[in-house]
Amino acid sequence: MRVREAIVSDAAGIALVHVESWRTTYKNILPNKFLLNLSYKRRELFWETSIPEGNVFVAENDEGKIVGFASGGKERSGHYEGFKGELTSIYILKEYQGIGIGKQLLKSVVRGIEKLGINTMLVLVIEDNNSKSFYEAMGSKKIGVVEVEIAGKKLNELIYGWDNINDI
Repeated sequence: MRVREAIVSDAAGIALVHVESWRTTYKNILPNKFLLNLSYKRRELFWETSIPEGNVFVAENDEGKIVGFASGGKERSGHYEGFKGELTSIYILKEYQGIGIGKQLLKSVVRGIEKLGINTMLVLVIEDNNSKSFYEAMGSKKIGVVEVEIAGKKLNELIYGWDNINDI
């Protein structure tokens, strides 16, 4: 397993992981029709424009296939005083979860955020997403809840924060 910084040509592999991960992670949370209609091409175009902005990392298996990714940077909303960085995404194919890839990806994003001179970070996680236990295990603390609407369904997003990302 190898984690490295993403390059634009990784966009299709990231898109595949993004869509497949949403379909497994949010099954029984989001409407099935919505999940089935997720577009690999739209995700690929999104990542083609996002990767050049930096702080996007991929995890590859031994054959060089992208099996996970993560991204982050400056906190986007400005609503969480004291939290200047944000883990914006972290997704791993179901069959590769639970073997330490998430931790490696998280630490890669943290190093990128530290290079921005930031030492605090948050992440927003849909309440019904089992991965919230990962963030708790990585030392985050729940700092709030917001309601969001995805595919016509109202959901709670938990906000987890790290007061000092050097501790991750």
